[in-house]
Amino acid sequence: MAASLQDQLVVAISSRALFDFEEENRLFESGNAQAYMQLQLDRLDMPAQPGVAFSLVKKLLAFNQPGHHRVEVVVLSRNDPVSGMRVFRSVAAAGMAVERGVFTQGRDPFRYLRPLGAHLFLSANEADVREALGLGFPAARVAIGAQQAGHNHPDEVRIAFDGDAVLFADEAERVFQARGLEAFQKHEKRKALLPLPAGPFKPLLDALHRLQQAGDTPMRLRTALVTARSAPAHERAIQTLMSWGVGVDEAMFLGGLPKGEFLREFEPDFFFDDQTGHIEHAARHVPAGHVAAGVTNSPDSAETPRRRRSSKQA
Repeated sequence: MAASLQDQLVVAISSRALFDFEEENRLFESGNAQAYMQLQLDRLDMPAQPGVAFSLVKKLLAFNQPGHHRVEVVVLSRNDPVSGMRVFRSVAAAGMAVERGVFTQGRDPFRYLRPLGAHLFLSANEADVREALGLGFPAARVAIGAQQAGHNHPDEVRIAFDGDAVLFADEAERVFQARGLEAFQKHEKRKALLPLPAGPFKPLLDALHRLQQAGDTPMRLRTALVTARSAPAHERAIQTLMSWGVGVDEAMFLGGLPKGEFLREFEPDFFFDDQTGHIEHAARHVPAGHVAAGVTNSPDSAETPRRRRSSKQA
């Protein structure tokens, strides 16, 4: 019988998102690909240190139990196959069961998301993330150098999401950008009972919801919505989640307060947001990734005074 990833949560991840390969990457970006490959060979038996998404991946894999394979992690990397050997040895040294990988030696890796049926793609390459989002896959550029996840919740995967342009489409954000905060609040109050369209990360939320329902596992999953929305705009976000038949365990409607300190208290293994300013602040406290989606990430968008000052920045 042919192998299949059906009914599994599939995470595709680049080697730099999973491990700290920044020293090696600097050599690669210098243009000396041969020296880079030789360095990886020289360090073949030296396990790489954890990267930004390491905790998320290791905890998700812990949902797999004998006879119940619920999560599949695939290394999807621009690395060459030789460097891939070090990646897999580092995976084994970390005690993680990762068996599949695609190494493209500098070519676009995102095209392999479709046959994988990936629910999430994490990479340090912004262009690859944008292409993946354009193809309809949840994807984020990891904030290299972000704070590592804590160790206070070894049996619980914690994931935090922004709302507009991440879980939800950017319909409301477009109103805010074009007409300001007052118009945004009126728009959302008027449409409070009308669900927001799905955003790029709804497929991941659905897959996590299915994983959350899995029994016979020592691992748990806790999710949070962390948004700059405030009352009365909060109601439409909650109504939308209810209409989808999924929920989050915590919801933070912060009205423009900086998210980082709240995320520090939630202690997620990863946080997703569409605005680089939020990611930069969050990364001081938790692992984070930028979702290059929505109106604030369009090629002609710019940081405006309204975006900097207003309490609606989600």
